Amino acid sequence: MKVDFRKMTRDFLLGESKNPTARAYVESVLRIIDEVRPKSQRENRQLLIAKEHLREIRRVVNQLENKISLLEEQVRLLEESKE
Repeated sequence: MKVDFRKMTRDFLLGESKNPTARAYVESVLRIIDEVRPKSQRENRQLLIAKEHLREIRRVVNQLENKISLLEEQVRLLEESKE
């Protein structure tokens, strides 16, 4: 059986651009903030606070993704036990 890596790559790239995850948005914003050069100490503090908030959001997103996968597994097991 032949594996079509071209199709797999195309599907992966197209699929990722259609439905970005919350994690992808957070990473993107973090990257953008890292590139911003503050002009004052106040702006520097604001950027540091924004980065900290994004790290907290990333932590919460990870927790939610873990809970979702756990709940999906439980639903799958319940559906299997009903059959």
